[in-house]
Amino acid sequence: MAREGSSIDKTLAVLEALAEHHRVTDIAVATGVSKSTVHRILQALVTWGFARPDGLGTYEPGPRILTLAGRVMHRFDPARQASGALLALRETTGFTTHFAIRSVDEAVYVDKQEGRRPYQMPSRIGMGVALHTTAIGKAILAELSDEEVLAICRRTGLAPRTPRTLTSEEDLLTHLARVRAVGYAVDDEENEPGIRCVGAAVFDHTGQVLGGISVSTLAMDMGMAGLEARAPEVIAAARDVSAALGAVAPTAR
Repeated sequence: MAREGSSIDKTLAVLEALAEHHRVTDIAVATGVSKSTVHRILQALVTWGFARPDGLGTYEPGPRILTLAGRVMHRFDPARQASGALLALRETTGFTTHFAIRSVDEAVYVDKQEGRRPYQMPSRIGMGVALHTTAIGKAILAELSDEEVLAICRRTGLAPRTPRTLTSEEDLLTHLARVRAVGYAVDDEENEPGIRCVGAAVFDHTGQVLGGISVSTLAMDMGMAGLEARAPEVIAAARDVSAALGAVAPTAR
C-alpha cells in the first residue's frame, strides 16, 4: 500500500501493480492510491513509455519496461547478488557454502565461501557437479516434474560417484519426494567420500528454479542429524538469494 507514501512511492506502487492489474479502479484498490492520482501517474508513465493505453480504457505495461529490463539483465550477475547471503550463511554455520546454477544436466559452482574449519573443500568455482549426487543438484531436481527428472536420468545414466550414490530412478524419485516435503536436500557422502552437505533451491525472477546453495562439512566433523539441524538456515539463505534475484516469496509447502 502506498496511501501515505511520497509521490515517488505512489508512482512505483502503481508501476508494480500494472504488472497484474489493468483498470484504474483495480490499481487504486491494489495500491491504496486514489483513482485520480492513479490516472495522473498512468498518464506520466505513458509519456515515459512505461505504460500504454490499450484503447479500451485500461492500461498495459509499456515497451520501455522491457528495454530497461533487458539492459539490467545484460549486466546482472547472480553470483554477486548471492554473495551477501552466502557469506552470512558461512558466518552463522562456520561451514563452507556454495552457490551453483543449473546448466542443462549438471550444476556449476559460481560462488564458494570457505568455512572456518581447519580444512578446505575440494570444490572450486566453475566446477560442474552431477544433479543426482549433490545436495544442490537434488534440490534443483526436486523443483522439476518427475517426467523432467526421468529425462535427465536417462541422459546422464545416474553414474555412481561413491557407494552411497543413488543410481536407480525409483530410489531417486522416492528421495526427491522427501526433499519436496521438507524443503531441503542432503548429500550424505554421495558425491565425495567423507563429505556431507545440505542444500536448498534458488529461484529466478520468473519463479523457475535457477540453482541452489549448500553448506558442506566433513563427515567426521558432524553427523547427518547435526548438519540437517542447520537446514532452516540454509532454506532461509536460499530464500534471501532468490529474493535478491527477483523471485517472489514462495508459498508455504
